Amino acid sequence: MHDLFIDLETYSSVPIAEAGLYKYAQSPDFEILLFSWSWDWGPVQTVDLVCGGQLLAPMEGALWSPETRKHAYNAAFEWYCLSRYFDKLLPAEQWRDTMLHCLYCGYPASLDAAGRALGLPADSRKLSTGRALIKTFCTPRTPTERDRRTRIRPEDEPEKWHLFQEYNAQDVVAEMEIERRLSAFPVPDEVQNQWVQDLEINARGIGIDRELMHGALEIDAQTQGQLIQEARVLTGLNNPNSTAQLADWLRNRGVQVDTLRKDDVKGLLEQGQPPEVRRVLEIRQDSSRTSTKKYAAMESAVCDDGRIRGVLQFYGANRTGRWAGRIIQPQNLPRTHLHGKTLDLARECVRKREAEKIDLLIGSVPDVLSQLVRTALVPAPGNKFIDADFSAIEARVIAWLAGEEWVLEVFRTHGKIYEACASQMFGVPLERIKKGNPEYALRQKGKVATLALGYQGGTGSLIQMGALKMGIPEEELPDIVQRWRQSNRRIVDLWYAVERAAADTVRTCRQNGVRGILFAREADPFNDFLTVQLPSGRKLYYCRPSIVTDDRGRPKIQYEGTNQTTKKWGPLETYGGKLVENIVQAIARDCLAVNISRLEQAGYPVVFHVHDEVVIDADPGQRLDDVISIMRQPIAWAPGLPLNADGWEGGYYTKD
Repeated sequence: MHDLFIDLETYSSVPIAEAGLYKYAQSPDFEILLFSWSWDWGPVQTVDLVCGGQLLAPMEGALWSPETRKHAYNAAFEWYCLSRYFDKLLPAEQWRDTMLHCLYCGYPASLDAAGRALGLPADSRKLSTGRALIKTFCTPRTPTERDRRTRIRPEDEPEKWHLFQEYNAQDVVAEMEIERRLSAFPVPDEVQNQWVQDLEINARGIGIDRELMHGALEIDAQTQGQLIQEARVLTGLNNPNSTAQLADWLRNRGVQVDTLRKDDVKGLLEQGQPPEVRRVLEIRQDSSRTSTKKYAAMESAVCDDGRIRGVLQFYGANRTGRWAGRIIQPQNLPRTHLHGKTLDLARECVRKREAEKIDLLIGSVPDVLSQLVRTALVPAPGNKFIDADFSAIEARVIAWLAGEEWVLEVFRTHGKIYEACASQMFGVPLERIKKGNPEYALRQKGKVATLALGYQGGTGSLIQMGALKMGIPEEELPDIVQRWRQSNRRIVDLWYAVERAAADTVRTCRQNGVRGILFAREADPFNDFLTVQLPSGRKLYYCRPSIVTDDRGRPKIQYEGTNQTTKKWGPLETYGGKLVENIVQAIARDCLAVNISRLEQAGYPVVFHVHDEVVIDADPGQRLDDVISIMRQPIAWAPGLPLNADGWEGGYYTKD
């Protein structure tokens, strides 16, 4: 088996950041500019495909040969660009992604950041000149009267072109050095197979209702103009979109405001306001909706065949290995509260550009447009969507992991976990917690406790999960926390057992096992990890772990990772509940991965998935019941985990 390390530089007039890889590479003016490679870890060579260079015949053969592993950083890019070059998809199973290897081992996604986090020497890191060179040669330029050129070619900037070739070659050097430093911690075959499957799903794409998309964009532009004009008339402000100007206007009318973020405006509206102030706040709320921008994202990324591709990022959450969203961010689409005939009517009105009819018969036009974003995703003509998702998967997994038997019994039988939780917490018979009985009010407390408290959360977690908005008084929250913990003692024990095991492994390098989870300290001359082996065999990696002391003198587990707020690499702290959250979500992710594979093998083509939900572009004869039956099947590495799923069929994506 040979190893071929590759890096490409390419040109397209389509902006890849907005449109994604697939539309970028499908542009008629797409071309590969430079091809750098290393054969079996040897010296890097570069072919200039712009200035008359050609891929050598042996190189072309290697790109198709099952005896050659192809490596690239973010290999989906090289795989698809070269597939476009040959006008045929290259065998995805022959590729290995060094970026995935970084993510699997807990390092950042970008080549530059990963190199720095791994401590690569300067001569092995990505060159810092790349951004400017890419802008020069890989993107179109706006012509001026003095310079009519629409792009810069090698002969225009020969010195920069020579630097660009060096930059291209250096990326291969950096990629090989990263792969070498991570070689002792390989990506498991199962995860590699999932990556290949993810490539195929992303390349398959999702249908877009382009008539709905275009209608929404037209109506949104028209409505936004009307809203701003109405706000100008009401306030007398030249720019009512200005936060500073509008805040001053509100203060002059006795409304105390510091900021006008989404939640601030919502809170002011809930307080009750004079009619004029209320209308201005409603306009602010409607004109600030960012969800309608997803229609523009769809328009930017939709390919000529009406499908949008590349919306899933494999291993996008590298603490758990869960998928992340890209382009339209399917994990973050606004909810749909319209249903049935009203939803169908709203979609038809948008397709026909009937904004007035929406306002008259349904409600606020911006709100309706926001709710319809999901429904712009559609199956292929003549097909239907089958949508199925696991029921309460995290609650099931944490109970299974902890051995919280009463919870498992609920999921094996009636499944009413919120009612059962309330029954356990308040000592009320389960049959009393039903609509029409006063005890039914306890269900809300059972629900918010189940959703908020499984990972060592307290009253703050209850508030964040919406306890106060549910009408639960703040003074009752500590009691809810205490009752939930008393009712779920095995889960509470799991937090502390996991923290003790992880801390002991960090201190002593001893292996520790907790309920089938194995903690180990794994190191080589380049890396030092706390690893957590899951029941599936996959591992979670925490880089350079240590025990530090906090401000109160208490020991804390620290490791290095990407701060989710600053997006910078640096020290992070964790604790028992957070580790359990990572583990549970990682196990839930592995359950989803197993079932995506099962569905694909059974002939159900998955087009995207969101957390614990799969969406299938199904033939008319395929049935939801069969999909649910597959997702309920036991998983070999999780004996006794009671899985269940539910779902719907339809002609567009929505939230049932």
